[in-house]
Amino acid sequence: MRLAPYVSWTPANGDMFFIPRPEIVDSVFTVSDMVVELVVSGGESRFHFNGTVEWALDSVESDQVVWLPREDQLREMLGEYFLSLDSSAGGFVVTVTGPGKAYHTEITLDAADAYAQAALYVFGASRLPTLRSGADRA
Repeated sequence: MRLAPYVSWTPANGDMFFIPRPEIVDSVFTVSDMVVELVVSGGESRFHFNGTVEWALDSVESDQVVWLPREDQLREMLGEYFLSLDSSAGGFVVTVTGPGKAYHTEITLDAADAYAQAALYVFGASRLPTLRSGADRA
């Protein structure tokens, strides 16, 4: 959720999100015309849950969900700041350019989390703690 102030999201098929409600916060949904359909009407967007029984969801406003950007989307956000993605025994490290020197993220188990940590650095977030899987990507 720490990236949210720095990015804007136009939902598209394949995008992942979660709904920050205690009863379903651990569930990750994927936008798909077959299951979670994006419906835009009158300039507003909402997600319709087609054929799902989870928590009897019919739809939810898109501004009520938290986007979980994929690895490729995060890498695109980094643009020319991106230098490398490296794997190590413990996970992944992303290196980006920084003021006067390169910045190396902490080792994370998921490459997308390393990209998110690098994006936070590039966007100017101060001292970065180790990320929990997926927790800070949006």
